[in-house]
Amino acid sequence: MSIELRNVSKRFGATVAVDRVSFTVREGELVALLGPSGGGKTTVLRMIAGLEMPTEGDLFIRGRRVNDVPVQARNIGFVFQSYA
Repeated sequence: MSIELRNVSKRFGATVAVDRVSFTVREGELVALLGPSGGGKTTVLRMIAGLEMPTEGDLFIRGRRVNDVPVQARNIGFVFQSYA
């Protein structure tokens, strides 16, 4: 499965949680998101899974734009840290 984020941002009111993030994960690659607490890592994962929608930018899964695709139609697994 491939995942691509193009200039993705997420705001909660005046708070910017994710600011213009772009990256591509090609099929077969293993990727880790690293950063400080409050840096937007969980928000990025929630947007990929469909639990949050980007305020700006485009998100692609398998080459298909999924900004408006509901979580149940994405076939993405998500395990919260407290359950891992």
